Amino acid sequence: MGTPRIAVAVVTMGNRPAEVDALLESVAKQDLPPARIVVVGNGCPLPEFARRLSLPGEVTVVELEENLGCPGGRNAAIARLREFGDADVVVELDDDGLLVDADVLRRVGELYAADERLGIVGFRIADELGETQQRHVPRVGKSDPMRGGYVTGFLGGGHALRMTMLDEIGDWPAAFFFAHEETDLAWRAVDAGWRILYAPELLLQHPKTSPARHAIYYRVNARNRVWLARRRLPLVLVPVHLGVWMLLTLARNRSASGLRAWFGGFAEGLREPAGERRAMSWRTVWRLTRLGRPPVI
Repeated sequence: MGTPRIAVAVVTMGNRPAEVDALLESVAKQDLPPARIVVVGNGCPLPEFARRLSLPGEVTVVELEENLGCPGGRNAAIARLREFGDADVVVELDDDGLLVDADVLRRVGELYAADERLGIVGFRIADELGETQQRHVPRVGKSDPMRGGYVTGFLGGGHALRMTMLDEIGDWPAAFFFAHEETDLAWRAVDAGWRILYAPELLLQHPKTSPARHAIYYRVNARNRVWLARRRLPLVLVPVHLGVWMLLTLARNRSASGLRAWFGGFAEGLREPAGERRAMSWRTVWRLTRLGRPPVI
């Protein structure tokens, strides 16, 4: 199998121009130029991108009239890549991230060339001091962020997706807008027989953040958790999964307003349509369990 053609996709709301500049500069320094760079303005115009056409590879700007959220914006980039047909793998990067090393795209290509059933590669995310938050390690418990291997999920801030995998399993769940979209995609990938690799040597530098910084965090976190379970789990596991996460939320959250928003979102997830139900097989449940994360935690 030859080296795959790699594209880079960045979704931004237009409020981080300096960070996007720095990220694109780090892409330009890669020793393997991308076949195409797609920058999506998620509900915002991007007129300043006209001067960046000197970047390596073809540069495509997509301006969406409304903010479609993280998964919707990524779907817009993927749709444009399908139109051009010049990418086998898409590397999706947060707009405030940075590729510190110049060989990231080349290493991604080597990983995919070596394994035809590799669907997703997750990067290691670390701040400017080299620290990786525990929530960015795709394993249960306090796991070493430098230990790579096959896992059950990946990090939304920096990852690579095989285009043929997306053609088979479908794109990002746009209705989620924000939260748990990675898990939905990962579970579909594993259920279809694709592998997910956590590769800590692939570093995306990213500021230390908390997901609770988003005003909608508690509501959509709970709503999407319910939707995820309703869409992807065998029926008997749905109440188990949701019960475990309700107990964890009560144990971890000390904010009364946060809990009110969370339970409001939980009720919304039960009340509103969850989308197409395509439950994973019990073989996939066992596979996820063997990889260290049964789909109830």
